[in-house]
Amino acid sequence: MMPSLFERLRPLVRGVVRHALWVLLVAAMLSALGVRQAATLRIDTDLANLIPPEYPSVQALERLRETVGGESSAAVAIESPSFEANKAFAEALIPQILALENAEGGGKVFQRVEYRKETAFLKQNALYFATPAELDLLEEWLEEKIVEARLEANPMFFDLEDEETEPDSVGQELAAIYNEIVSKEYPISDDSLTMVVRFFPTEASSDISFIQHAYAGMDRAVAALDPAAFHPHMTVTTAGRLYRQMIEITTIQKDVLNSFGSGVAAVLLFVLAYFLYKSYTARVGWTFKPSVLLVELARVPALALIIGVPLLMSLSWTFGLAALAYGSLNLMTSTLGLVLFGLGIDYGIHFYARYSEERAGGRSVMDAADVTFSSTGQAITIGALTTAMALFVLVVADFRGFSQFGFIAGFGILFALVAMLIVMPALLSVFERFGLLNLEAGAAAEQVRTSSKPFPTARPILGLSILAVMAALVFLPRVGFEYRFGELEPTYEEYEARRSIVRRVFNDSRRRNPAYVVVDSQADIEPVTDALNRTIESDSLSPTISRVESLQDRFPMTPAAQAQRLARLASIRALLDDKYLREDDSADMERLREAAQTDRALRFEEVPAFLRKQFTSKQGELGNFVIIYPLNSLSDGRQSMAFSDDVGTIETADGTIHHAGSTALVAADMLKLMRSEAPWMVLATLLIVAALMYLNFTTLRWTLLALLPLIIGVLWMLLLVELFGAALNFYNLIVLPAVLGIGNDAGVHLVHRYREEGKGSIRRVLRSTGEHVAMGSLTTMIGFAGLLLSFHPGLQSIGELAVMGIGATLAAALFFLPALLQWLEERASGTAETVLNQAS
Repeated sequence: MMPSLFERLRPLVRGVVRHALWVLLVAAMLSALGVRQAATLRIDTDLANLIPPEYPSVQALERLRETVGGESSAAVAIESPSFEANKAFAEALIPQILALENAEGGGKVFQRVEYRKETAFLKQNALYFATPAELDLLEEWLEEKIVEARLEANPMFFDLEDEETEPDSVGQELAAIYNEIVSKEYPISDDSLTMVVRFFPTEASSDISFIQHAYAGMDRAVAALDPAAFHPHMTVTTAGRLYRQMIEITTIQKDVLNSFGSGVAAVLLFVLAYFLYKSYTARVGWTFKPSVLLVELARVPALALIIGVPLLMSLSWTFGLAALAYGSLNLMTSTLGLVLFGLGIDYGIHFYARYSEERAGGRSVMDAADVTFSSTGQAITIGALTTAMALFVLVVADFRGFSQFGFIAGFGILFALVAMLIVMPALLSVFERFGLLNLEAGAAAEQVRTSSKPFPTARPILGLSILAVMAALVFLPRVGFEYRFGELEPTYEEYEARRSIVRRVFNDSRRRNPAYVVVDSQADIEPVTDALNRTIESDSLSPTISRVESLQDRFPMTPAAQAQRLARLASIRALLDDKYLREDDSADMERLREAAQTDRALRFEEVPAFLRKQFTSKQGELGNFVIIYPLNSLSDGRQSMAFSDDVGTIETADGTIHHAGSTALVAADMLKLMRSEAPWMVLATLLIVAALMYLNFTTLRWTLLALLPLIIGVLWMLLLVELFGAALNFYNLIVLPAVLGIGNDAGVHLVHRYREEGKGSIRRVLRSTGEHVAMGSLTTMIGFAGLLLSFHPGLQSIGELAVMGIGATLAAALFFLPALLQWLEERASGTAETVLNQAS
């Protein structure tokens, strides 16, 4: 099918050579349109955009953002030797920052500030704002203290324990709860020299333009106030989680551009050096002639244009299409420019190398382009279509890291193929027409078709290859998956330096990574809270929930709830008044006595503003939501998934379903989705590659020969992963189907050329096509290797796995496949000789 198609397309390439200037003009116009569209692309690091919008966790997160606003905060750290100066500056700054308008209009940048707390009121009524679970814990602790005091008062009691007294962990937790409710009046460090004011945004933290506008406004406000006017040694630092988001996106953008520039330069220099060698030897062989070398060096810029221009055009078309389709790139697709450059140049290497061989053999420009198009063009088309189709398989995935990667990379491959089959012949025609390139045969043109000797050491290579495959199969179950998000995230030194200042004041680990359940009415809050508390009580083996909070827990809203809270406080006062605790005048007991004084229902208006705002929507309305705090750190994906299993979907006693929202729950769903889809994507990619191979070669024997280097290479890759202590993760999983699509090229080209040349041509095929295959794979590896220079560990892992995978498939194609073909030839010859001997 493919040969007949290319036979019908031969007039096309001849037309391209005849009308080369028109072809280049049309290609340039399309490229200009592509560049214009691609300039609108941005990088989106929001994990919620990597899974389908219909997922409950995504919808819950979106509802949370609409109701509460951004999950992260901006912070301003004020440092000076004077607390009063810090206080004066903060009070001058707060109204200016709260007055900041959104750049696009339609509201304020920040919805609330966390600054001063009314601690006197809270100290007298702290236990009124404790949750029922916290009051339970306090009562249990007091009862234990009474028992301990009673025993100590018993003259017959002897403490036989010689060991040191263990820390009172419950007491420490209660102290943390008290400090959380009451805290300090001002957000200051222990030495009172650092003050941190936190501002909470009205928008989601993934909007980079919003964040940049917010911090620019904050910096202007700080500068306008002139900190030195408040104290000569005052320094003011903007920080916060929002700052990290801004640093992350801008740094990644800069990193991607730098990696692309250095990677493209490395690939081009490598390829130009190779073709300089080919062009020189085609003219004078191995004879050193300085004059010829200088002429060829002068033509290197022309070579760069012939190879680079079609590829850059294809990239402009690719990312122009990506901008139309998606409008943004995610972390995985942001690296595709460099990857596609390294991959697409593969087709240019094969086309130009074969064209230069044909020109060196005496063919005209037209005939050389025709022969190259119908022979090598067919091989690279098969490889490109196989790679593209394998990548397009990913488009059906729900995980957008897969689907968008597959769409953009698949079209990038097809555009690179079109550019090399159409734009490159046009460029070659123009450059040769104007004398910028001359590939005609010289007096000592290099002769490739010289050797028909057998491939050496075929059997030892086969034996070692099989041993490596067996080792890979043994180690396969040991290949691990990196679940720890922290290991895949970079360290932003500028952010960490600013964060260290903030942590002098805020280090509230009890409130990290909460999930929110937004409900329709206050009546829904209690059933949700009850359902979550039942989960806490039933999950004793692997608990994931630390505590559950709602406004109703902190502040009883109904007369019945208020009466119940006052009864609980009366019970606690009775415990504190127990004769065995009455004499305890420690600071902790005195604070508890003061905190338990409330003997009437408090009005909502009396609740301190900072406490009310925790449960208020960004529209200023009383928020109907429940806050769930995780027990464990969610930086480990396994803990995130376990937390998601417990709180992601909540069913109340009457069967109503509610969904919790947070970035950690979205990340957990992303991991679940990747784990479930990745094996199917790999299998589907392999089946597509095998089917296209069979359509090309039409026989099972040739199809298997072309597939074997790919399968062997992937197994070797997994062996290398284990040997080098690497691991799969949610970034580099994308490489597995990509390597299947990319790594098949080497086998396709070698088997195609071997089939064309016939028996006894293995070394000749390796000398020509093998050289081109090696160059193509090496340039692809260099493209991916550009990611090894990235500051981002996740992007580095993509480069590491891809380099190992493509390198392994190349090694299998250049060593295992020729050794196997040589062994098959020897076996066939031995069988034929046996038959002849028997006949004689």
